[in-house]
Amino acid sequence: MDFHSIQFAIFFIVVTLAYFSLSWTGRWVLLLLTSCYFYMVFKPVFILILFGTIIIDYYAGIWIEKSQEQKQKKLLLVISLISNIGILAFFKYYDFVQDSVNTILTNLHLRPMFPSFTRLIPGPIAEWMTTGSGKLLLPIGLSFHTFQAMSYTIEVYRGNQKAEKHFGIYALYVMFYPQLVAGPIERPQNMLFQYHSFFKYDFEQVKEGLMQMAFGFFKKMVIADRLVMLVDQAYNNPAEHNGLTLIVATVFFAFQIYCDFSGYSDIAIGAARVMGFTLMDNFKTPYISKSISEFWGRWHISLSSWFKDYLYIPLGGNRKGEWVKYRNQFIVFLVSGLWHGASWNYVIWGALHGSYQVAASLRDKWLKKAGIEVPKNAFMDVLNMILTFVLVTLTWVFFRNHKAPVGRSFLILEKMAGFSFSDPLQTPLNQVEMGLCVFLIVFLLIKEHFYLKIPTRNTTFFFILFPLILLANYFLGVVSENQFIYFQF
Repeated sequence: MDFHSIQFAIFFIVVTLAYFSLSWTGRWVLLLLTSCYFYMVFKPVFILILFGTIIIDYYAGIWIEKSQEQKQKKLLLVISLISNIGILAFFKYYDFVQDSVNTILTNLHLRPMFPSFTRLIPGPIAEWMTTGSGKLLLPIGLSFHTFQAMSYTIEVYRGNQKAEKHFGIYALYVMFYPQLVAGPIERPQNMLFQYHSFFKYDFEQVKEGLMQMAFGFFKKMVIADRLVMLVDQAYNNPAEHNGLTLIVATVFFAFQIYCDFSGYSDIAIGAARVMGFTLMDNFKTPYISKSISEFWGRWHISLSSWFKDYLYIPLGGNRKGEWVKYRNQFIVFLVSGLWHGASWNYVIWGALHGSYQVAASLRDKWLKKAGIEVPKNAFMDVLNMILTFVLVTLTWVFFRNHKAPVGRSFLILEKMAGFSFSDPLQTPLNQVEMGLCVFLIVFLLIKEHFYLKIPTRNTTFFFILFPLILLANYFLGVVSENQFIYFQF
């Protein structure tokens, strides 16, 4: 179910009103059943896969806690992780591996041997699980709730979390509708105790939650869905556009994906807050970062912290020497690229961010060794912000082109490198609309940068303003039907 749909508006109102009228037992039952409905609106059959992994991880957690031998605990954890990663890998990477292997064999003048899923498992099952072209359908949000489920069994294994004995509460931990399909990716320590709590109606909490939802809708429907008009035109046919147009489109995409994804997170966090639940922040004004490492401390925080805790540190982190640290940094970002999808563009995107991190570490080491101290002042801060934004934005070229051949990404970069200010800006937007896009981006940066300094009692203005803007955009026919970008993961 799309957050920016009339169906969700009705769903949210009905579920929230019912939630506050029920006892604790009625609440968790209501949230679990309605979360199932929320998910099944997309593709009903995939809820069977979700509940299959829920059952495996629920019992794995209990058995891990009960086991006395470390070997048995580890075996149970491995079984849980293999079941989760196996399902994720199959749906997300089967077609990618099939295409890549068959392409290599064809180039070697050998017969392709990797069968398509429809040939592997023909019949009704294949029809349910594939597109019209025979490609596997990815269960919506699979990457998100898989990682959340894995964090549970890992934390139980580490002794940081007691196994959840209540099956309904554990299922709700994975299924909770606000964060089900695009995060934030939560940890059991933050959420399980909340599902056992009974939150009383709190007007301030409700107001803050609704206001955060309203700003999320504003970012998605007013900013992101306006910027996408230029982005799609330029990126769908890059050969027909000049370098200046592609630069503007790429900058617009940087803000489109931010407003789209952080808008979803705001709606999710706000919807949960209305009912009394606290989800972690997922974004903290990432485009004011002064370095790539700071950027990843502000962008998709729940994912970057997940990789740090469950991949980077287990690989050795920075405890086994500098070169091992550089290797681990690169591996984490390479895996992050693959997490986003089965595409060589995603691999390059992750590799670039990994290279940025390693290069920054090597630069800092060299400066320290040479005794050079970089001045810290406002000018250097602005310069570092601009450089970081440029580096991040260049990687978005590959991210945006994930469904296209890698060659298209390099074509765009080549055209961008040869741009001229005399090039005409080829855009479907008129001058007023382009000016509005720039104004909205500047407004966003100012609003989010100073947001934490605005006392809650003074937010009523924004609480009233944003819904009015959304309605105005809707009736003017500006809002598109674009699904949230991160639903594809």
